[in-house]
Amino acid sequence: MNDTHKLVNDLSEQVSRLVKDELRLARMELTEKGKRAGFGAGLFGAAGIAAFFGGAALVAAVVMLLALVMPAWAAAAIVAGVLFIVAAVLGLTGKNQVEQATPPVPEETIASVKADIDMVKERARR
Repeated sequence: MNDTHKLVNDLSEQVSRLVKDELRLARMELTEKGKRAGFGAGLFGAAGIAAFFGGAALVAAVVMLLALVMPAWAAAAIVAGVLFIVAAVLGLTGKNQVEQATPPVPEETIASVKADIDMVKERARR
């Protein structure tokens, strides 16, 4: 009986040590992945800034191209007007998407769970 008690204690200690080691390993892995994710997010941000400046240079090129056939102020006004129209369309589309997503409650899932609960209650009554 004493050997069985010792084996159970040893097993308990080994399982406890194994769980602690696995948790430590998971924490180290998540830390490493978090660092990589942060670095990747920084690179995405840098790419966004570079794309913004590229877009700004392209807008300037379009203004300069139009300035060859009309006054520079008119070329800049036309390009600005087009950009404002694009911004308005994108803004309205985004607003509609946000309105469709609110309220942020999984209504279909809640209805499905309620139906499941009602079905279980009905079967329990039988």
